[in-house]
Amino acid sequence: MSEPKDSDFKVVEEELPDLKNGEILAQAEYLSVDPYMRAYMIGYKLPTDMIGSQVAKVIESRNDKYPVGSYVTDSFGWRTHTICNPDTVRPQDVMPLTKIPNVEPHPVSLALGVLGMPGNTAYFGLKEICKPKSGETVAITGAAGAVGSHVGQIAKILGCKVIGFAGSDAKCDYLVKELGFDHAFNYKTADIKAALRQAAPNRVDCYFDNVGGEISHKIMTHMNKYGRVAVCGAISSYNDLKPPKVTIMQPAIVFKELKVEGFLVNRWTHRWEEGINMNLKWLEEGKIKYKEELYHGFENMVTALNGILRGENTGKAVVKVN
Repeated sequence: MSEPKDSDFKVVEEELPDLKNGEILAQAEYLSVDPYMRAYMIGYKLPTDMIGSQVAKVIESRNDKYPVGSYVTDSFGWRTHTICNPDTVRPQDVMPLTKIPNVEPHPVSLALGVLGMPGNTAYFGLKEICKPKSGETVAITGAAGAVGSHVGQIAKILGCKVIGFAGSDAKCDYLVKELGFDHAFNYKTADIKAALRQAAPNRVDCYFDNVGGEISHKIMTHMNKYGRVAVCGAISSYNDLKPPKVTIMQPAIVFKELKVEGFLVNRWTHRWEEGINMNLKWLEEGKIKYKEELYHGFENMVTALNGILRGENTGKAVVKVN
């Protein structure tokens, strides 16, 4: 695969029909760009609508539960207007349609970040797969991204020691000074093995893997027996033209008896509001901080997507449509 280009996309206008009973017309205000988009699109037959989540305002409604002026978030994709029946599950939905609660004084765009899919990915991935105990050491790659930065903060709330790996010194400073990580290292310049020996002399108990690649091998070989690994993504290879080659990981998995589990967050669709409500509670208590990378204009969607794939963002990247 190569980096997405503007020429890979085409803007198409369509006439929308009148609403039927139970339906709403939603107008996009914020669109999300996330690493998973790059990996998921391989499985789609073209041409097709580009996938993705958005925060949208209900501007017409024939559903009493979703009045005009309310906000929803759903997997509407890269489009400005969408007609749907919120009570009907669509096969293309990565997450359930959710009516956004009042999050003031915070921006409604948080429904695409700490109060949306990235927040729930961090919440369920860490708690249900890594199952960290107070006093344990948690390592995170892609630690300055929307998911990684949230994972680290939840791990601190749970009483863990947190080590992050990110792609710049500025990001590492942000993780330690703003978010409370115990250690953060620039994976581009640091000696990973030496960094782990320094920051985790008693080794690592839980590893939240957002990137894959050689760094994952180095972390997993520094884990304790019966360590747990949550595999969330492999952003290090999403734009590679050839499949990457890394050091074999099975010896560490076998001899340390590690539990390694990949996951998709929609596994917990039936508990979706639990994650959102807990993240909102922590946000209101000042235990969770967030940072948004804001792009402007529908025409900058590809620029924003490439920005996160290159690691240009700190926190959650969103595009404000108007």
